[in-house]
Amino acid sequence: MAAQKDFYDAIVIGAGIQGCFTAYHLAKHRKRVLLLEQFFLLHSRGSSHGQSRIIRMAYPEEFYTRMMAECYQIWAQLEHEAGTQLYRKTGLLLLGMKENPELKIIQATLSRHRVEHQCLPSEKLKQRFPNIRLARGEVGLLDKSGGILYANKALRALQDAIRQLGGIVHDGEKVMEIKPGLPVVVKTTSRSYQAKSLIITAGPWTNRLLRPLGVELPLKVSYHHGNNADPEERDCPAAFSDIQDVRILSCFVRDHLPDLEPEPAIMEHCMYTNTPDEHFILDRHPKYDNIVIGAGFSGHGFKLSPVVGKILYELSMKLTPSYDLTPFRISRFPSLGKAHL
Repeated sequence: MAAQKDFYDAIVIGAGIQGCFTAYHLAKHRKRVLLLEQFFLLHSRGSSHGQSRIIRMAYPEEFYTRMMAECYQIWAQLEHEAGTQLYRKTGLLLLGMKENPELKIIQATLSRHRVEHQCLPSEKLKQRFPNIRLARGEVGLLDKSGGILYANKALRALQDAIRQLGGIVHDGEKVMEIKPGLPVVVKTTSRSYQAKSLIITAGPWTNRLLRPLGVELPLKVSYHHGNNADPEERDCPAAFSDIQDVRILSCFVRDHLPDLEPEPAIMEHCMYTNTPDEHFILDRHPKYDNIVIGAGFSGHGFKLSPVVGKILYELSMKLTPSYDLTPFRISRFPSLGKAHL
């Protein structure tokens, strides 16, 4: 057995927001946890860095709205522990045509969960937001709990909290090999570690770690501002330049906010992973039940990371999950059959 200092209840690979919240929950429950990150913190790779991210209750999928109720509570708890503001309430306005089915579903979901919101017909929308140029028949749905999260501040707060709770954070330490078993062995560029369980939250590098373990997930890795990519980022499997979101932002500003000039160049480059249905993967490895996978956050996972981390903690400790994980199971992808194992 490894020396006691190199043996853990759980090892988390990837110190993005999902990995940090996973390690945070493990440390909160007095588990000996090691958080490994291949780059030096805070880095600008992956999808967790930057000034801000949106937070909202407004989702067409009820399971996300249900999860968000607890997310707001945990974000507030982290704010209190860190003694710094991480969330700014601004409200979030959704625009769409009156008969838009998704807008109707979101409004119904907010109503069922008693989330404070306001439906704004065209005339009221014009009065309330006179600077927005509206298309004919366009209406608004205001999620009053919406706002922004300060991304980099949240990462720092979490990493500080993990250390204060007794967790270990090692950055600049790349994982070279995973040997499944009980315990699972993780070899890095520095040394080897052993643990009762392993949680992989490695973002664009997830399949690189999973492939030797017999699984390849249907993850599409998107890279924004690809012309500025460094060689390490370009080596990421399936990475490509994707400026679609920048174009959408520019078109929205042009069509709805004529007095504001869009400036896509100020957007920070980032990499993120999409699943085909844009829902997360939160599950155990099909063969090794002490290896847990959190992946495919599809550009909307930051706000949900407090509960994602809790779920990954529960899976790693073989506890009953707090939420129905049916939408997040690996088995929902028919192409991942026994041939991959």
